[in-house]
Amino acid sequence: MEPLTVRISTAVQLTGISRSRLYELIQSGDLETVKVGRTTLIPYKSLKTLTGV
Repeated sequence: MEPLTVRISTAVQLTGISRSRLYELIQSGDLETVKVGRTTLIPYKSLKTLTGV
């Protein structure tokens, strides 16, 4: 079963994309995020779309 969202640190491990590059993709709107309190989460489907998987 796939997770609904992942933390930034997990996204770095899953994709191999650097933390700073992920934040650039978030700022440009190429990567969706969900804020829960102070935590930034990335929808798993958004990562899959970004990487073409």
